[in-house]
Amino acid sequence: MRHMRSLGIFGALVTAGALWTIPAHAQKAPDPDLQEVMIKTTLLTFNDANVTENYSVLHAKLSKQFREQFPPERLKQVFKPFVEQKIDIEQIASKSPIPGKPAEVDERGVLSLTGHFDIKPSNVFYDLGYVMSEGTWKPIKINVNVRPPEKK
Repeated sequence: MRHMRSLGIFGALVTAGALWTIPAHAQKAPDPDLQEVMIKTTLLTFNDANVTENYSVLHAKLSKQFREQFPPERLKQVFKPFVEQKIDIEQIASKSPIPGKPAEVDERGVLSLTGHFDIKPSNVFYDLGYVMSEGTWKPIKINVNVRPPEKK
């Protein structure tokens, strides 16, 4: 079993910008069950890419706009710190995401899903953006931070 390690606070952000072809007013956020599937699929594919250092599957699952701006080699470069620190977040598969705010689709048609997974010793915080691409919601933004829980 792979272990997750965190050397304090670490995060990575990748986002692609483009004009969306589907009007924002025509889109609604998917139901919570589908949101959980989307979050876990994105983060576990992201994790597999980091653990194997092969970003081709992650690249294939991204929105067309994202794929055009970030080839697999660029993704590998951007997420290199996850590989170097041997960060493995596979524990999220057995957890439920804790939303940071309700899902919403903005005026550009971007669905925002934010929150975290409560895993030990660190939490996995995510800020994900999706757009309709090729008939389905696909990632346009991946922002992941692995850090200890904030003290209350």
